[in-house]
Amino acid sequence: MFTGIVEATSIVKALLKKENLYTLAVAVPKAFDDVKIGDSIANDGVCLTVTGIKAGCFYFDLMKETLDATTLKSLRAGGKVNLERAMKAEARLGGHFVTGHVDAVGVIKDIRTLKNYVEYRIALSKKLMRYVVPKGSVAIDGISLTVGEVKKNWFAVYFIPHTLEVTTIGLKKVGDEVNIETDLLAKYILKSKG
Repeated sequence: MFTGIVEATSIVKALLKKENLYTLAVAVPKAFDDVKIGDSIANDGVCLTVTGIKAGCFYFDLMKETLDATTLKSLRAGGKVNLERAMKAEARLGGHFVTGHVDAVGVIKDIRTLKNYVEYRIALSKKLMRYVVPKGSVAIDGISLTVGEVKKNWFAVYFIPHTLEVTTIGLKKVGDEVNIETDLLAKYILKSKG
């Protein structure tokens, strides 16, 4: 379980392709010196298990489901990812409950720069838009956000300058894909209604 509060960004060192499996290598950030093999780290919002640590890199294995459902298959050496370690049970919850199980890939359809914040409009499938509600929670590339305006096939989120500086979202442009995890509570509420 994660909070959606990104702890660091890191450089992708390699994405090694094998049959039915990719291995992702990312540089170890300074603050992550307590991580060990078997720990969970969200990479752009995708919960991955550390399978190796060597030469200043974390290694993660990506299975077919992960590759099909996320943007991780498009990573390239030199690119950046948002990282967050799994939360500890006694930790303060700064964002919202994020599982790291990405629902789908969304597309940035518009970016509007306004005074002291930036609005991103994210296109998402109609099937998943039912879980996106105004003032609800959403995670985009692992960043915990509050949903703003909601339309039939897109929703808006707003970024303060700090978030744009300390995460990878400020590097994205119109047409770029992002990992979307919809609100866990919305999923359970709608499921319970049948």
